[in-house]
Amino acid sequence: MEDKPQPIIIKKVRKEGHGHHGGAWKVAYADFVTAMMAFFLLMWLLGSTTPEDRQGISDFFQNPSAIQGPGGASTSMIDFGGSQDIPEDEGTPLATPDKLSEEALAERIQEQAQLDELMRKLKEQIESSPTLKDFKDQLLLDITSEGLRIQIVDQEKRPMFDLGGTRLKAYTRAILFELAKTIHEVPNHISLSGHTDATPFSLEREGYSNWELSADRANAARRALIAGGMSHDQIGRVVGLASSVLFNKAEPTHPVNRRISIIVMNKATEKAIGLASRIDGAGATALEPPLDEPVSLPLVLPQLEEPTLQQAPVAAPRPEPAPEPAPVTERGGEPVEVNPDLEKMLDELLRPPA
Repeated sequence: MEDKPQPIIIKKVRKEGHGHHGGAWKVAYADFVTAMMAFFLLMWLLGSTTPEDRQGISDFFQNPSAIQGPGGASTSMIDFGGSQDIPEDEGTPLATPDKLSEEALAERIQEQAQLDELMRKLKEQIESSPTLKDFKDQLLLDITSEGLRIQIVDQEKRPMFDLGGTRLKAYTRAILFELAKTIHEVPNHISLSGHTDATPFSLEREGYSNWELSADRANAARRALIAGGMSHDQIGRVVGLASSVLFNKAEPTHPVNRRISIIVMNKATEKAIGLASRIDGAGATALEPPLDEPVSLPLVLPQLEEPTLQQAPVAAPRPEPAPEPAPVTERGGEPVEVNPDLEKMLDELLRPPA
C-alpha cells in the first residue's frame, strides 16, 4: 500500500492587541481636576475676604430673599418670633448697612454688642441658677432680626400651663421671675407672644379658641415678669398667635409648639411698631400681681375742692305769735282765769239734749 502524501496544515495565530477601554477615566479625571480647582478657589476667597463679607455671603445663601437686620438673615418664620419684619415706613425699604451713616452704624454695632452681652449673661444665669438649670432644655436663646429671643417651650410631662388653661405652673412662674431680674437691666422694650399647638380648643366655652388662649397665656407671662421686677413701661407688645407659627411643622400637635416667646427688641423693631426708646431701664418697678392670686387694692378717691357758693342772706326769724290769753271772768271783783277745757266740758253738760 502506497503511502499517500499527507497535506501540510499550517496554523497561523494572529495576536491582536487589547481592545479600546473607552474614555470613562477621562471624565473621572476631569471631575477631580474641577473639584481641586474649586477647592483652591475657595481657599483663596477665604484668605482674601473679611469676616463681615463672609457672613454676608453665608446669609445670602441661607435666605436670598430675607431682609437683613442686626441679627442676620432668618432661615425660617420661627426666627421672627411670630411676626414678619415690619418696614420702618410704609413704602420705604429698610436701610442696609451700606446706606447707614457712620453714627447710625456705630450705634447699631453697639446695640448688637449689648444684646450679645445680655445673651451671655442669660446663658451664665441658666447654668448657675438652681431654678433655671433644671429647665435649660426648655429655654432656647437666639438672635433674630427683631432682637434677642428667649423661648420657653413645653415638654411632654412638664408643661408651662394647666391643660387648656392660663394658670402658670409654679416652676414656670419661678423661671419668669429669674428672667425678669436680668432682662430688667437693659433699656429695651419687651415683646411677648403666646403660641399653642394645632389641637383645637374645647368647645365648652363658646367663642373661645386657641387665639384667645394664646393671648391670655402671653398676658399671664407679662404679669409674672412684672411681678418679678420688670417695669410696666418695658412691655411694648403682647400678642397671641395660636398655632399660626409652629415650631415643629412636621408634628403640629407636638408639645414644643406650645411656648412663650420673649423678645428683647432692638431699636429698629421698636421704631417699626411705633415705640419710643426708653431712656434707661431702671425705671419705676411698681409690681403688678398675677391674675390668679386674689388681691385687695385700697380704694383711693381723689380729693375734690369744696365749691364756694354765694350764700343767700338769711332772713331774720319771724317772732312766734303770742298765745291767746285765756278767757277771764270776775269773781268778787278779782279776775279769774277760766280753763278753756273745763268751760268746753261744762257747755257739753249743760247743752240740752237734741
